[in-house]
Amino acid sequence: MIKNLKYVTSFNPKDTRKVAFTEIVHSMLIAAPSGILLVVVWELFSEKPNHTRIWSVVALMAVMLLIQFFVASRSMVRSNLLVYDLSTKLRIKLGNHIQKFSLGFFKQKDPGEIASIVLQDVANFEGIFGHSIGNLASAAFGTVLLSVFLFVYDWRLALCLLLALPLIYPFLRIANYLVSRLGKKQIAARNTVGAKFLEYVQGIRHLKSYGLTGKRHKGLEDSFDDLRRKSIRMEAIPGPFIVTAAIVFEIGFIGMTALGLYLLLQQSITVPVLITFLIMGYNLYNPLKVVMVDYLMLRYMNESLARIIGVLEEPTMETPKDELPENYEIGFKNVNFGYQDRMTLKDINFTVPENSMLALVGHSGSGKTTIASLIARFWDVNEGSITLGGIDIRNINQDKFYKLISEVFQEVYLFDDTIYNNIKIGNPDASEKEVYDAVEQSQCMEFIRELPDGIHTKVGEGGCKLSGGQKQRISIARALLKDAPVVLLDEATASLDPENEIYIQRAIHELVQSKTVVVIAHKLSTIQNASQILVLNEGEIAEKGNHEELLEKNGIYRTMWDIQKQSNGWKVKYTNEILDVC
Repeated sequence: MIKNLKYVTSFNPKDTRKVAFTEIVHSMLIAAPSGILLVVVWELFSEKPNHTRIWSVVALMAVMLLIQFFVASRSMVRSNLLVYDLSTKLRIKLGNHIQKFSLGFFKQKDPGEIASIVLQDVANFEGIFGHSIGNLASAAFGTVLLSVFLFVYDWRLALCLLLALPLIYPFLRIANYLVSRLGKKQIAARNTVGAKFLEYVQGIRHLKSYGLTGKRHKGLEDSFDDLRRKSIRMEAIPGPFIVTAAIVFEIGFIGMTALGLYLLLQQSITVPVLITFLIMGYNLYNPLKVVMVDYLMLRYMNESLARIIGVLEEPTMETPKDELPENYEIGFKNVNFGYQDRMTLKDINFTVPENSMLALVGHSGSGKTTIASLIARFWDVNEGSITLGGIDIRNINQDKFYKLISEVFQEVYLFDDTIYNNIKIGNPDASEKEVYDAVEQSQCMEFIRELPDGIHTKVGEGGCKLSGGQKQRISIARALLKDAPVVLLDEATASLDPENEIYIQRAIHELVQSKTVVVIAHKLSTIQNASQILVLNEGEIAEKGNHEELLEKNGIYRTMWDIQKQSNGWKVKYTNEILDVC
């Protein structure tokens, strides 16, 4: 376990030793009254009890109780600070590592599973380690110390008590195996619940429309039932073995009592010695009983740590190299790429000169968004290379590379913060004037003036308090504030009303000035002035050229152009109560 802690955090064993030492002192103070009580017992069995000594001992017990309270508070503070510091560092380490993954990692795993690792598995570590470290320290030290003390009084009775320890080992081994096996299943069921619940919340609008909420959503209900069954199994099946181990301790104590009475009758021991073992002998087992439960919980914690380590061992997109491009020309050279077993792009070759615009067009699934995602290095290519300024983007430091790219896609995510802070994400070091300039250029001020708190209005989770067009303009303001030399656009006006489309077209015009631009085009009329247009078909470049050249070829582009021209003249009317498209 300590090895795992060193791996997953900047774990310092010295901190744990300090906490363990405080816990040992605390355990000594807890055990001390029992030892002092023996002095009273021995005094009472003497021929002339010394009442002054007895009351002095009672006073000493009261003083030690106060000291115990003080040490216990220090011990609790230290252990909590240690475990919360470790869990904080662990979550930060996980977050920093996860952000360096390819998006392929997130496609292979359920979002609920990733959230479960970061939140619940770390919480398991936090709770179990925080409560168990003290019990383990006190049990180890207290048991050894008390055993030595009892051996001094009578080795036969002490040995009888300790014989119970090897007898409980088989039961602990079985319980340990069961917790490890059942714990994995319970954690898997918990992850499924997380994923299903996330799916339920995200799709609640559609589920409501089909009346599939509540118990009608059988997938979620089944996952909750499965988690309940497996959680009960994980608690109930190993439990009897722990109870049996505790019974073995009780039998050991009864056996020691019987042996003590026999030795007393044989006059091999005195009454004070027997009373000593009756008082102290039972205390020998108390910390061990607590540790038996903690030991199983630590095994469960190790399962959580194993999942955390699994994430930390996932390869990232980091590069040991740190090259920087001198210009911003984009190049694709013999690029092949696929999601898992399905090839999406096949032998793609093109160049986007610096300060020019490339438009990507084609039917759905032809590979347009994949090309934009590869340029943004959300994934790495399977074969070939993508270059920026002649340098393979895999050889550019990630943090520096992302400063060179701005993206404006159709799906805009805003954080539950103010408009001002959402825009400033584009450049955290920007001045207030620069933020307001970006607001003006992105046409955001048109709607910001009408909001109750203006630019400091909170937008809600995901921007739920704003319209799609308003979110798009804020996204463009971010990109303007970032002022990156390369801009990727998934045409933001495709599903907007005419008024918002005008505003956003103006904002995009401001954004792409003197930039290398790659735009995914849905409306061909918006890319007539593009320097170069690529027509994609089933992951391959079917046609290449500017608008006029592609029209002359009478190929896929010309067909798409003619269809869009015809659709612009369509209108909807009712004829004899039947909806027609003309």
